[in-house]
Amino acid sequence: MKKNVLLLETIADDALTILEEHVNVLTGYDEASLIEVLKNPEIHAVITRGKGQISKALMEACPALLIAARCGVGLDNVDVQEATNRNIMVINAPGSNAATIAEHSLSLMLMLMRNMYESVSQVKQDNWNWRNQYAGDELNGKTLGILGMGNIGKRVAKLGEAFGMNVLYWSRSPQDLPYTYLSMNEVLQQSDVVSLHLPFTKETGTIIGEEQLALMKPNSLLINTARGALIDHEALLKALNDQKISGFAADVLPEEPPVPGFPILHHSRALVTPHSGSLTASTYRQMCMLTVKNVVAVLKGETPDAKSIFNYSALKERV
Repeated sequence: MKKNVLLLETIADDALTILEEHVNVLTGYDEASLIEVLKNPEIHAVITRGKGQISKALMEACPALLIAARCGVGLDNVDVQEATNRNIMVINAPGSNAATIAEHSLSLMLMLMRNMYESVSQVKQDNWNWRNQYAGDELNGKTLGILGMGNIGKRVAKLGEAFGMNVLYWSRSPQDLPYTYLSMNEVLQQSDVVSLHLPFTKETGTIIGEEQLALMKPNSLLINTARGALIDHEALLKALNDQKISGFAADVLPEEPPVPGFPILHHSRALVTPHSGSLTASTYRQMCMLTVKNVVAVLKGETPDAKSIFNYSALKERV
């Protein structure tokens, strides 16, 4: 008998086709449809992307649940601890967004450093003469400081190196890499561009506040494609206004979508994209396919990729 899988959000067409071949697909894209679906107690897996919450309440409503899955990497919208307590596998797609987020990070660096967004905007306003007041620089020869040297951080380091940048980094421990490992404070002090590639956890918390921003060079740039809550945005706004740093660019904010009028969005030296770094056609499909294939494997009694089971170690200890 086919297992029942609940989708909280749409997924890539190819992934949906695979899912429909092997399981019964139920959808709860809005509150009304979700309430209707949950009348069926035999939900064996729930799949979400970035918005749908796999919460304790949802798990309680699905007593037969075996899998809580996200077509993506971060698990902010999945209650991992509750799932583990209930012996529910948490499946994601680790590493699937490394290339695209690294590209997005470099794009933001280039746009800020070269003042590219303003250049394009002025030309669209028929102001070709803006070139006479253009002020910008280049990445070549600058020092790139990376906080967090996981899959994405390593990719950003390679791209920065290809652009002729000198790479420094800080992470929880030094790694066997051809880059200089320093303390976080030293990275902040010595870098022309600081790029964040850390998860937001109880251990990390907000790592960039007034004290850290004060360590940075006045002409430095801060890039965040990790998690918005890693930065104290009140302190960031003050640092930009007081010219303690030169610019800020991000694909993430503490609250998404932001409240209307959120100051950073409209700051003249800030660029923000709408958490779209991993929404390229290639990466979106890859994240969905990886997650769906592993969900199907578990439900059919086959062996999934152990790396895709986020709480594998914790579940193994409970056996």
